[in-house]
Formats: sequence, structure tokens, C-alpha cells
Amino acid sequence: MPHVAVVGAGIIGLSTAFALQRRGAEVTVVESGRPGGGQSAGQGRIFRHAHTDARLIEQVVHSRALWRQWEDELGAELVAPDGAVAIGDGVPAKAEALGAFPDAPVELLTPAELHERLPALADYDGPAMLDVRGGAIRTQTAVRALTDRLGAAVVTDHVLAVRRRDDGRVEVRTGTDVRAFDHVVLCAGRGTAGLARALDLDLPVELRAHVRVTFAVADPDPRPAPTFQDGSGVFGETGVYASPYPDPRLYAVGLSGSTPAHADGGVVDPADLAELAERTVAYVRRALPGLRPEPVEHVHCWVTRLPWGEDGVGLWSRDGVTALSGHNLFKQAPVLGEALAQTAVSGQVPEPWHHSARLGRDG
Repeated sequence: MPHVAVVGAGIIGLSTAFALQRRGAEVTVVESGRPGGGQSAGQGRIFRHAHTDARLIEQVVHSRALWRQWEDELGAELVAPDGAVAIGDGVPAKAEALGAFPDAPVELLTPAELHERLPALADYDGPAMLDVRGGAIRTQTAVRALTDRLGAAVVTDHVLAVRRRDDGRVEVRTGTDVRAFDHVVLCAGRGTAGLARALDLDLPVELRAHVRVTFAVADPDPRPAPTFQDGSGVFGETGVYASPYPDPRLYAVGLSGSTPAHADGGVVDPADLAELAERTVAYVRRALPGLRPEPVEHVHCWVTRLPWGEDGVGLWSRDGVTALSGHNLFKQAPVLGEALAQTAVSGQVPEPWHHSARLGRDG
């Protein structure tokens, strides 16, 4: 079996290394900071099945099954079993699309049922649904469990350059070492495109910055809260997402907006991030009166969006190097880890993950 280097210990890098170890490969994960401290940061993410691209729904259904396998193997709850609520005119189409997938059951909600599920929400009488097997991903629990399982395979260092050698191996130069590997997987968030460019892998990534804001629940309910997506526009915003913390007294909310960044990682106008946070607070005042509108915490992160869609994802692979790019990837971590591990071992990108397939495309 090959010796594989994984650059980046976010959730995708960790899941890739985990899948490789289970295949019997030798793995070294190189991470410059704390595992899960980059684009995987924060207390939760939404696991949802509904996507525009039916191929992506199929992959997410598989991913949900793998999350359950991880829970059994790692001995921890990784996706809360409380469902994912969505509202807005797009709900009927989402429900219809998910009807083709028996493992992704959906319940349409009346206004009374919606209030019962999400009492923090203001009055709303439009289309609403519950993605029954969706829920909040326990992000930090997942990162800790995978990091602990990988043990000494996770190395703290920063990668400066990756190059192919004449002997067919791939060299990784870090701050303190030079090592050669049979295959290198690049999943270093905003750093991936720069490392890949020197290897003749051109990733058409648009880099942006984003903020999500955490609020205290005014009157905590003993019942666990579902995650929430608002595409309605009724409360002045669309593309809103929200997720409970493991601590039920806290709830994180984000808007779909993000602010442009330069290719070198500098935010074009930092005031845009402050404005986005202020809009999030204003939305909470209108739409979620069950939350106290004073921010408790901010999580700032990078968005690495591909041109074919908000949920677009793709793998680029050539001559011993594989690079990943995409957005909204946390829920896909188990299935993406399997795809990246298969690519590293076989040299072939499994369908439909090759970038030419444009998985996750809009429309």
C-alpha cells in the first residue's frame, strides 16, 4: 500500500486519512495549526439532504450512512437526530426531489407543527418541511474523535511547496522537513489552489470571507432544536442557515452573503464583514425572537466556491497529486474521504467526483 501525505487536517483531510488507514495505507497528515481550526471551525454544521443536483443528493445519502458508521466505530454522537427544518417557496421542489430517495424522508409541516419544532421562529405560514434524518453535525466532536484515532499520523508543520520528482514520487517541503510520498492529497482550504497551481492543476476557486454569529436562546427549551434554513424572504433575507450548539442555550445563524477576497487571502473591504454580521443581528430580531439579539460569538471563515454552484465540489488528480475544492463540504466528509482515499490508492477519481462532472451544479 502507498504512503500518502494529506495536507490539511480539517474535516476532509482527517476523513481522508481515516479512510486511507482503514485501507491499510501509511498516512501522514500535515497541518499548520489546530486540527479543524480553519474552514472546519465552529461548533456545528447543518446536515441536509436537499440539493439542486440529484447526483449530490445520492452522495449525501451515502454520507449520512457513513456518519452513522463513524458513530458506531468512534463511539460518539456526530449528527444530532433532531432533523433539519427548511422554509420558503422552494420547499415543495425540495420535498419532491427527496421523494426519490427513501433514505431521506421528509415531512411537510403545518404552521403549528413548525412552531412546535422551532419555537424560536416568528410566526410563519408558508411552505415548511422537516428533513427527518438531517440535523446538527457535532463538528468539534468529529474532529477530536478523528484526530485521536489518527494519533501520531497528524504532524504540526506548514507546507511550503509540493513537487513531482523524476523517480515518480512526490516531494513535500514543510517548515522543518523534506519528505517524499507515493501520493499527496491537497485539502488545505484556501491554501489548496496555490499549492496545486505549481503542479499544473488549475482550480477555478473564488475566495471569499464569511461570518456566522452565535446567539443565546432566550428561554431554552428542554427539547433539542433542529437546524434551520430560510429561503422565504419573508423576514428580509434569503439563504439563511442556522444550527444549534451542543449546548442547547446557544444557536448560530449565518446569511448567504460573503465578501470578496484577493487571491492572496486579503479581504477586499473588512467593513463588509462587519456589515454582514450586523445584517445577521437584524435578521434575528425579525425572524427569531426566541433568541437574544446580542451576539455571543463570531466565527469567521473562508468560502472556496467553484463557478458551477454554491454546493459545487470537484477533485483534480494527476501524476501522484490530488486536490479538492468546493464549498459546504462538512456534511460530505465521510463520502469525500472515501473518494479521496480511493483516488490516492488507485490513481483514478471515482464518479462523479471528477471536476469535469461539475457535481453540485446549480439548475
